[in-house]
Amino acid sequence: MNKYEVLYILQGDASDDAKNACADKFAALIAELGGTVSTVDKWGMRKFAYPINYKTEGYYVLMNFEAESAVPAELERQMRNDENVVRYMVTKK
Repeated sequence: MNKYEVLYILQGDASDDAKNACADKFAALIAELGGTVSTVDKWGMRKFAYPINYKTEGYYVLMNFEAESAVPAELERQMRNDENVVRYMVTKK
């Protein structure tokens, strides 16, 4: 099992329920694929360094987890297909 960290940004104009549902969905996906989520830090609304799709703010979430090496690829695939995710970055610790 490898340790990973994922930082992702959700649409700022989404409802609070949608933001929480997205964070829970990605944590559940990791657990479903055999990994364990150690922390989920919801940083809240932050300004972007530069506009992304004409937006200047987003909802940041940092998640640390342990999983097999195939899990980050599936997580990235799911994030790429989710319309609420603006940007994401998975790094190995």
